[in-house]
Amino acid sequence: MTSSYRLTNTAGDPESQACGALSADSKGAVLQVEGRGPKIVAITSGKGGVGKTNVVANLAVCLSELGKKVVVLDADFGLANMDVLLGLTPRYHLGHVLYGDKSLTEIMVQGPQGIRIIPASLGFLCISDLTPAQRNHLVESFANLDSDTDYFIIDTAAGISRNVIHLLLSAQEVIVVSTPEPTAIVDAYAVIKIVLAEDPNKNIQVLINSVDRAEDAPEVFYRINSVVKRFLHREVDYLGHIERDSHVPQAVRSQMLVTHRFPDAKSSRSFRNLARRIIQEESAAQLVDGLVWEKLLSDCVN
Repeated sequence: MTSSYRLTNTAGDPESQACGALSADSKGAVLQVEGRGPKIVAITSGKGGVGKTNVVANLAVCLSELGKKVVVLDADFGLANMDVLLGLTPRYHLGHVLYGDKSLTEIMVQGPQGIRIIPASLGFLCISDLTPAQRNHLVESFANLDSDTDYFIIDTAAGISRNVIHLLLSAQEVIVVSTPEPTAIVDAYAVIKIVLAEDPNKNIQVLINSVDRAEDAPEVFYRINSVVKRFLHREVDYLGHIERDSHVPQAVRSQMLVTHRFPDAKSSRSFRNLARRIIQEESAAQLVDGLVWEKLLSDCVN
């Protein structure tokens, strides 16, 4: 799959300005690296508490178990918790790369099943904080991942901050996690609305988490998609569901993934099905170049 990437200039759009419109401008040199690269997937949610980070971690491990090489970027720069969830204690984080103290490879933490995790820097609150030199340095660092990474998964913060929306626009695929609760559904729609306002062609999939029964999930998705169709004249795709499972909080308390702690649990089966579906949808011809990483790290509007 050859993807095109763009940022719409919405400087004159009051609604976009209110939501934190993103600049298409970039500074500094663009690294040109052509060839097969990782599929960049951003996983997000409209509100906290829907199990997004747990979804990211279990999905990453299930993809790895299927033979894929996975890197996870913990991009919740305010409340990084991927390492806590996995019981890891990283010595370094993205900030050490930004200031030239460490390379990207040196800060990566090995997670379960061989996944690699890039710990967040809690002091790095916005992509616009980057200097041109720091951004170019990260572009080179990320581009070097291309040869040995199949999936680059971004665990964004919850909500609709400019940082979150910027990362969603930069990714090839966006997965929005919601639960059946009305507040989660409304907030999931808010994220979808803002992303599609910036990029009407963005590929967005919805994952319904913590459903009591498998047959309830399509109905929750229908509620979201029907509003998208009515007001945005687009549709989003149904990725699947994760069943509510008491084994999940048990695994979290022990700082283990449910897919490892309870491999036969119904939620674990759901995660494995989800990973298989994502791989089945993978394009045979996936091209990524340095422009993707430049876009990922370009400036936000202040």
